[in-house]
Amino acid sequence: PQGPPRTLPPPVQKSGSAVPHASPGIRRFARELGADLTQIGGSGPKGRVLKEDIKLWIKQKLAGIAAGGTEAAGSGIPEIPAVDFAKFGAVETVSLGRIKKISGQHLRRAWLNVPHVTHQDEADITELEEFRQSLKEEAAREGIRITLLGFVLKILVSALKKFPSFNASIHPNGENLVLKKYFHIGVAVDTPNGLMVPVIRDVDRKSIFDLARDLGEMSEKARNGKLSPTDMQGGCISISSLGGIGGTAFTPIVNAPEVAILGLSRARMTPVWNGKEFEPRLMLPLSLSYDHRVIDGAEAARFCAYLARALADMRRISL
Repeated sequence: PQGPPRTLPPPVQKSGSAVPHASPGIRRFARELGADLTQIGGSGPKGRVLKEDIKLWIKQKLAGIAAGGTEAAGSGIPEIPAVDFAKFGAVETVSLGRIKKISGQHLRRAWLNVPHVTHQDEADITELEEFRQSLKEEAAREGIRITLLGFVLKILVSALKKFPSFNASIHPNGENLVLKKYFHIGVAVDTPNGLMVPVIRDVDRKSIFDLARDLGEMSEKARNGKLSPTDMQGGCISISSLGGIGGTAFTPIVNAPEVAILGLSRARMTPVWNGKEFEPRLMLPLSLSYDHRVIDGAEAARFCAYLARALADMRRISL
């Protein structure tokens, strides 16, 4: 009969030394996996840490996370040591603010739990920008402002339908994937109190004008501190746009339990070779961060390539 599952002995701290008993090869193995040897009890002779001990420790950590535990993979890494900055010059201590404290904890959990990869590409939005400009007067008559973001939302829905693993979340049991049949997209908004991510709901059912209206209303609520918890729940994927500020690329952090986030930088007029000559084209940088447990590199590349083609010619989303 099969015996009870093996458990690790408690870590042993020798008097006067906190250095674990392990060979150089085992120490290197632990570093590669991000395992903290001081937290691992050795099962070898005289408490020596073995490779099997490290594997079991990691397995137990991952099992705790899958079961809904709060400890993140890699959270055994020692904290950054406290520094008395006043020793070096004048300082001032100010509060982070409520929103940054809350979002900071969430971002830390996401960064520790999600194996992030960022894929970068660019899209030719020359014709799309001309079309957007042509809608300005009509939008103004309805009291709304048409931005590029509304078009990105519509195209992103089309991409999610084509690549359903991006519209998903890992099941709490860690063994299944929850595929969502709705299309709610979070949009990061820069506010005086910090970054907030209201969710635009049922994007697939709304026109560009409807989305422009929703974006305007949600952005205003965010800046005025009027967002409710419900306004920031239920997103399938998020967008973080730095277009109004600048930059050429960045690594947005996945808003877990979502599995991807699309970053937009500032569009720039760039000389592009058309086969005969260079011509000026308005190019939009795309930065797609994704959860590598769910999405592999080839799928992310295809997802971004589809976005780029659709942004270059929106007629593609009707195919």
